[in-house]
Amino acid sequence: MNIFLKTEDEIELMREANLLVGRTLAEVGRHIKEGVTTLFLDKIAEEFIRDNGAISTFKGFPNPYGSPFPGSICTSVNDIVVHGIPSEDVTLKDGDIISVDCGTLLNGFNGDSCYTFCVGDVCEEVKNLLHTTKEALYKGIEVAQAGRHVGDIGHVIQDCCQAKGYGIVRELTGHGIGREMHEDPAIPNYGKRGSGILLKTGMCIAIEPMVTMGGREIGILPDRWSIATRDRKPAAHFEHTVAIRAGKADILSSFEEIELLEGQNF
Repeated sequence: MNIFLKTEDEIELMREANLLVGRTLAEVGRHIKEGVTTLFLDKIAEEFIRDNGAISTFKGFPNPYGSPFPGSICTSVNDIVVHGIPSEDVTLKDGDIISVDCGTLLNGFNGDSCYTFCVGDVCEEVKNLLHTTKEALYKGIEVAQAGRHVGDIGHVIQDCCQAKGYGIVRELTGHGIGREMHEDPAIPNYGKRGSGILLKTGMCIAIEPMVTMGGREIGILPDRWSIATRDRKPAAHFEHTVAIRAGKADILSSFEEIELLEGQNF
């Protein structure tokens, strides 16, 4: 396992890449509405990323089957947990939710963040799933401090979500991040207090709860990218990239512009 501790200068470069991700997600969010295709959203994101001097780290990224990802963002609608491929055949409908995952490479460092958006009037049951998943993300960030362990993050996320009866996806995790989009260590969304890798100042990690309305079982669709819940119930996904400090974690990405757009803070 190779864990790279970042210098303060490197963390600031990572902040720039991650803040661009936040602005990209907000730009995509401005166009999320009934009747819009996910391919249209992808084109908005790709143009915005390039106009800001960066490239998408998702586009062309290979999977284990040798298939490069065709989009600049992942657009995962309803029961698609992650890795949804943007398509002209997927049109958003009133009541849908869509998780938009975005990664950028800027000045040699990666940014990575995800936000689950509502499309029109979403039922309260699904809104509660989103609230809890986002809450779990911030609970995980609260314990992401030097001297704690990776298992501490997973434990609080798991505890928060399972207390509400939701499922925690186990096959997919958060990750280290830096010059590469995916670095060591893995950051599971479940675990035991005090277990796993020791967190140290300078580590940069992406924490990303992936939470299901029903069972935690997932499967891959024929496109060999999209991961869906087996019971076809909705899933939510929120992600921040953070730098580990001796005290409170430093959140490098941002939902601020998205939340202003939504007109709410939760």
